[in-house]
Amino acid sequence: MAAGVSTLHRAALPAGAPSYWKQATRELMRRDRILKGLIETLGYSFPVAKDNPFVTLVRAIVGQQISVKAAESVWRRLGEICPSCTPSHIARAGESGLSRAGLSRRKVEYLLNLAQHFRKRTVQPERWTEMPDEAVVAELQQIRGVGRWTAEMFLIFSLQRPNVLPMDDIGLLRGIGTAYFSEKSVSRSSARELAENWKPWCTVATWYLWRSLDPIPVEY
Repeated sequence: MAAGVSTLHRAALPAGAPSYWKQATRELMRRDRILKGLIETLGYSFPVAKDNPFVTLVRAIVGQQISVKAAESVWRRLGEICPSCTPSHIARAGESGLSRAGLSRRKVEYLLNLAQHFRKRTVQPERWTEMPDEAVVAELQQIRGVGRWTAEMFLIFSLQRPNVLPMDDIGLLRGIGTAYFSEKSVSRSSARELAENWKPWCTVATWYLWRSLDPIPVEY
C-alpha cells in the first residue's frame, strides 16, 4: 500500500463519519490516482448526517439551480422568518412570508407542498432508512418540487448512502471535467463511464470532487 494511503488510514475516523468512509477512501485511492491525490490533500472529509429529514429537504429545495452562496443567503433569511423549520411553521409562514426570504414563486409552492405532505403523513420518513435507494427516490419524487437531484441530495446528506452518483449535479460534472479532462466540459455518458470504477462508493468520490472545487462543505 502506498505511503499516503497508509498514513491517512492509520488515523481514526472523526466522529460523525459514515462507517464505510475509511474502507471507501482506501479502495478509491488504490483504484484512482486522481481521487488519491484529492483524498490525500483533503484528508477525512465527509457529509455530516442530518437527523431531520424535513429540514434536509427544505434546504435541498432552497438550493435548487442556484449557487451555494445564493442558497446560504436565502436560507439565512428563511431562518429569520421561520426560526423553527417545521412543517407547521413553514405552512404558517405562507406565500408572503416565504417570498420575503427571496424564494421564487415556484419554490414557495414546493415548500408549502412539502409541508403539507409531512403534516398529512402522505410520506413516512421513518421508513426511509430501511428502503433501497431507488425506492426512497421514487417516494420522494411524488412530492411536487422534489426531482431526482433533490432526492439524491437527501440520500447523501440525510441517509448517508454510499453509492449515489447525482448526474444532474453541475458541481459534480464540473469537478470531473476539472480533475480528469483538463477543465473541459464533460458529458454525462463520459462521467458515468468514469464512475464505473468508483462503485460501490460513488457518494465518496462525488464528495471529494465537490470539495476539490470548494473546500467548505455545503449543508443540506
